[in-house]
Amino acid sequence: MSIKNKLLTTTILSSSAITLTGIINHYIKVSSTSKNLLKESKYHYYCWRFGDIYYKKYGSGKPLLLVHDLHSWSGSHQWNSVIYALSKTYTVYTLDLLGCGCSEKPSFTYTNYLFVQLISDFIKSEIGHRTDVIALGNAGNFIIMACNNSPELFNRIVLVNPDSILSCSHLPGKMTKLYKKLLDFPIIGTLIYHIAVSKKSIEKSLATNAFYNPYFIKKRFINLCHETAHLGFSPKSIYASVRCNYTNCNIINALKKIDNSIYLIGGGEIENEEELLKEYTNYNCAIEYILIPKCKQFPQIEKTDKFLSAINTFLY
Repeated sequence: MSIKNKLLTTTILSSSAITLTGIINHYIKVSSTSKNLLKESKYHYYCWRFGDIYYKKYGSGKPLLLVHDLHSWSGSHQWNSVIYALSKTYTVYTLDLLGCGCSEKPSFTYTNYLFVQLISDFIKSEIGHRTDVIALGNAGNFIIMACNNSPELFNRIVLVNPDSILSCSHLPGKMTKLYKKLLDFPIIGTLIYHIAVSKKSIEKSLATNAFYNPYFIKKRFINLCHETAHLGFSPKSIYASVRCNYTNCNIINALKKIDNSIYLIGGGEIENEEELLKEYTNYNCAIEYILIPKCKQFPQIEKTDKFLSAINTFLY
C-alpha cells in the first residue's frame, strides 16, 4: 500500500472514530436526561451575570441558605430530606450553583472567587437580609472566603464535612493543568467525562465515600445525581475545574479573621474526621464542632434526626 493510500486510510478511520465518539457522547447525554427528573419541581431563577441560577424557596422566618457541595453531579436535591423540617422555622433557600443542577453550565474554568461572588450577589439580590448558611463539603471553602469579604451578609455558618485545610490549599499543578486541557477537548474530553460520571461510577463513589450504610442510597437519588451530571451546555466544565483544583483557595487567613459564629458537623465514620475538624479550631478557637456517628458525607440523609438536632443546637 502506498504512503498516500495509508494516509487516506488513516484519515478515514480517524474521522470515523471521531464521528462515532461524537454520536456516543450525544446518545449518553440524551439518555441520561430523558427522565427529566430535575425539571419536575418549580424553580425560581436569579439572572446572574455569568448565567441563570435556579433556586427554591420554602417556609417563613429568618433566612437560611443551604449550599450543596461542588461536584458535577451535585445539586439542591442533596437537601431534600431536611427542607420540610427546616422550613417550619426558617425561610429556606436552596440553590443550584453555577455549573450544577438546573443552573446554567457555561464552558469556562470555575474558580473559588467565582463562587464567592455568586453567593454574595445571591444573598444581596434574592435574600436581601443577613442570613444563616449551611454548606456541604468543599462548598465550605468559598463560604468562608465570602464571609471574610462581606461579613455583613452572613450570620451563623455551619459547615458539614468541610475539606481539610491542606486540601483547600492545593492549587493546579503541571499534571492537573494537562488533564484539564485534555478534558477541554470537545469529543475525547467529553467521552472521558462521561465515563467518569456514568451511573455505575456515581453509585460506586456514593457507596464508597459518601454513605456509611449503602442501603440509604436510594435509586432516585442516584438518578438525580446522574441527570444533573449530564444536564446543560457544558457539565464537564465544573468537573474539570474541581478535579484539577481550580476551585481551591487557602482559607487560613480568612478563618483567623472571621468573627461570625462557625460550627462544624462531621460524619463520624470518615477516617480522621475529628482531627480534620480540630484543625479548624487551631485557626479559630471559637469554632465548635460535633461528630454524628454511623454516617459519612451526607449526615442530613443518613442521620436526619441527629443532623437536625445538631442544627437546633447551633442555630436556635
